[in-house]
Amino acid sequence: MINPPIGGNVPDRPTIATSNPLLVAADRLLAVINRIIVIFASLALILACAILSYSVAIRTLFHSPTYWQDEAAVFLLVGATFMTAAYVQGQRGHIGIEAFVGLLSPFANRVRLLLVDVATFAFCAFFAWKSWTLTHEAWVDGQVSNSIWSPPLDIPYGLMAVGMTLLCVQVLLQILGALGGVRRA
Repeated sequence: MINPPIGGNVPDRPTIATSNPLLVAADRLLAVINRIIVIFASLALILACAILSYSVAIRTLFHSPTYWQDEAAVFLLVGATFMTAAYVQGQRGHIGIEAFVGLLSPFANRVRLLLVDVATFAFCAFFAWKSWTLTHEAWVDGQVSNSIWSPPLDIPYGLMAVGMTLLCVQVLLQILGALGGVRRA
């Protein structure tokens, strides 16, 4: 198991323990990709903070308008948010409603978790598909934002599409693991 790239007392993520070597390899590969993305997303968050701080200082001290800073920070935040969604799901860090856990039998709880994962996959697959179509349209049409800076919109749409696709892969691996009899943490 590879240790998390971020320091601190982060628990190891649940892994897929199954006899299917392809599923295990896909899970490990996605875990490595997700950890690399978390490092870059952390840097993006720091850069967004620096850009916004610079923007506030320039506007306050020099009464100078800022054109690109807010949009650049938003692009970085969108990228960090969507690109790390699969990592958070792999850690089982998304918010879950656990009110029924104590009321249901272990079998009913496993079925409930599987149904939630299937519904999550369906929603995320639709979101990823729409993100890819938006990315394609923005790329083909040369769409840019409505600001003076006018950065291309295929950048945030592409980050959304890749992030949601990785999230779909993560949820699909969890579904396949559950169907293979793997219990999750």
